[in-house]
Amino acid sequence: MDDELKKRIAVFRYGVIADFVGGRILSHGETKRLIRDKCVRKWEIPGSQRSSISESTIKEWIVRYRATGNKLASLYPKGRSDRGKSRVIGQETAQGLLALRKELPELTLPVFMREAKQRKIILPGMYVTYSTLYRFLQSEGMLKRPASAAADRRRFEAEYPNDLWQSDVMHGPYVEVEGKQRKTYLIAFIDDMSRLAVHGEFYFRENLKSYLDALRKALQMRGIPRKLYLDNGPAFRSNHLQHTCASLGIALIHSRPYQPEGRGKIERWFRTVREGFLSTADAKTLDKLNNSFGKWLTTYNHTSHSITKETPIKRFAAHIECIRAASGDIEDHFRRESRRTVAKDRTIALDGRLYEAPVDLIGKRVNLLYHEHDSARVEIVYGGRTYGFAAMLDVNVNCRIKRGRESLEIQGNNKDRYKGGKLFNDKERSVRPAYSPRFGEAGRTGRPGSGEDKGK
Repeated sequence: MDDELKKRIAVFRYGVIADFVGGRILSHGETKRLIRDKCVRKWEIPGSQRSSISESTIKEWIVRYRATGNKLASLYPKGRSDRGKSRVIGQETAQGLLALRKELPELTLPVFMREAKQRKIILPGMYVTYSTLYRFLQSEGMLKRPASAAADRRRFEAEYPNDLWQSDVMHGPYVEVEGKQRKTYLIAFIDDMSRLAVHGEFYFRENLKSYLDALRKALQMRGIPRKLYLDNGPAFRSNHLQHTCASLGIALIHSRPYQPEGRGKIERWFRTVREGFLSTADAKTLDKLNNSFGKWLTTYNHTSHSITKETPIKRFAAHIECIRAASGDIEDHFRRESRRTVAKDRTIALDGRLYEAPVDLIGKRVNLLYHEHDSARVEIVYGGRTYGFAAMLDVNVNCRIKRGRESLEIQGNNKDRYKGGKLFNDKERSVRPAYSPRFGEAGRTGRPGSGEDKGK
């Protein structure tokens, strides 16, 4: 509040109490009537949005004015004695919060709040909001994180192509889908040595499924790298990605959290994409966006790089003998793996579907290898041995199939056991007369009324 506003407020207050301090003697009833009238009246108060004044406030101004010998300065607004201090956080709580902040300066505000409550610095029932805590720490100069020591960073470059790929995800433009706008994400890979844009494609989601699809296409186009350098996103930390990379002989490397400097090449390349492609791109759909981006990638890979002074494709092809080509079964390395126990009816449940397993695997815990988009090809693996693809269960067919009892036997000599569909063995059948359930006695197989029946 500036001095000019303070003067205006003091003059306004004097105008309110002038009837009481101007030397005129008022009776008790007249004083009370004047105060009541002033409380009912609507005022334009300088520096305030209020329009009314309470009786206690008027009396306070009168007392202050008379106590100082009728000096106008007594009516100046007073500054708050607790300005800059929280009225919610007490002194003891404030000291505890400051000590905790000095101990744990790196914590974010939500984590800091939770830690303060666990240590009983903020007591149960005490209402402290994030904004209150933020203002308190800000006023104490405890919100800034301490400056970290200078790190020893070195510029690096892989020795050969496909020694190291850098990969990341960039937020892309919005495109139209069924009359609505949807955001896109660019998943890209660049070769560290040659700066070749190995592959890049826009997707609607930055999840694991999208990333694995982009990685598979990159491997098929440019071969298999020895190392893949990523950040710490959820999709990049998944067990599925780690297993896929390990099975392909790719070392998966993650940068340190909150330190993007190690991925400087891919970050700089994303800037080139924004300036060189997105600034002029006018694609309305995802397909058109990817088609335009594919053409731009080809142009980029055949343009001389400002650092290497060579085109990325030429620098990459100069050591073509170092490239490890992707094998024909690369699709199998991207299959998901799940563990399931074969039920007593030799079925396996997977993603809401039932499959049939061999009888020998009943009760066994097996591994299932499959693609999410191909439910008909689910391979069963147990004990390091493959049992082929599981057949999808058809309960209508099963009700017409006769079960083979031999496959259910475990031990024992069963040569004399009952065999389904037979009452007697072949020797017994040759000497024993047939039994006709129609006539109820042995040896009578003729029809009633026939000559054979009449003769007996």
